Amino acid sequence: MSSPTLSRRVFLKASGGVLAGTLAFASGPIALLAPSRSWAMPLETLSTHQGDVLLGVVKQIFPHSGLEDAVYAYVVKSLDRKASDNNLLNTLSNGIAELEKSAGGDWLALDGASRLDHLTAMAGTPFFEAIRGDAVVSLYDNPLAFAHFGYEGAEGDGGYLSKGFNDLTWLPDPPQPQGGYLPFEEPTA
Repeated sequence: MSSPTLSRRVFLKASGGVLAGTLAFASGPIALLAPSRSWAMPLETLSTHQGDVLLGVVKQIFPHSGLEDAVYAYVVKSLDRKASDNNLLNTLSNGIAELEKSAGGDWLALDGASRLDHLTAMAGTPFFEAIRGDAVVSLYDNPLAFAHFGYEGAEGDGGYLSKGFNDLTWLPDPPQPQGGYLPFEEPTA
């Protein structure tokens, strides 16, 4: 007796959804880390549509110009893993359904300002807080996000003080304290 063959499409359909995309910036810092410009992230619990909506929600809550969808997809993957708990799965499913209903059936089809209006109305709900709470960790504690924001990581030996802790290009320069920024730095007049 031969074993039945299972196509990739049937497997993905039976096992959940998949998020997929293409890197928008071929020469950006994330593209340098990625093995290819196309990416796909399988979902175990959520459907593809639910994953797409959650991706859009995360991008609305944490908007960063030029941050690739592939980085935001890690938040969806984290939520998908945790959605094996039926309470979270119900919270996410019901929240997505409520968001879609308030948008007339397809929240993703709306323009950015309209999406934000519908999402703002849900601020403080268990749905919104579950996404926000997870995203704070899974979005910003990610090597791809580090590459985008220019964070070089912790050195662990105190050497980071003289190896670029103040080379941020996305924040304005703060006023220099009277004693200087670094312990060994001469104050400026």
